Amino acid sequence: MQTNEIYILIGLGLIICILLFWAIRLEITLKKLLGKREGTLDDALDTLRKDVDYLKKYSEKSTEHFTIVDKKLRQTIAGNETIRFNPFKGTGSGSNQSFASAFVNADGDGVVISSLYARDHVSVFAKPIKKMGSEFELTEEEKSALQKAKESIV
Repeated sequence: MQTNEIYILIGLGLIICILLFWAIRLEITLKKLLGKREGTLDDALDTLRKDVDYLKKYSEKSTEHFTIVDKKLRQTIAGNETIRFNPFKGTGSGSNQSFASAFVNADGDGVVISSLYARDHVSVFAKPIKKMGSEFELTEEEKSALQKAKESIV
């Protein structure tokens, strides 16, 4: 009977050592999880839940903000080009003071502004652009400016 009691005591001692080792390991893991914070695991989990809730709200607000900014950005001028030309080739008047400038957004909407310069007067024209086209007839210079503005859109 003596030997059985010794084996039982050795077995219980081993179990106690294993449980002690496991408790120390859990304590170290808990310290790592809590970081430098004091308190219980429940306190740490509550803090983490609050942080996650805050991040979710921030993400929703950011997504909403970026959607608004993206809509506004699509309406701003994304491509522009100016072509200078002489409308009176061969007559000597006007030189290259005339121009056609195209200003379009990412959707291809905007305006083409043209100026015809002569020694005695200047004429300015504006033509609305929708989807990279106009209901008004465009000159070759205006078409060229519009095409180059379209190509400059990123």
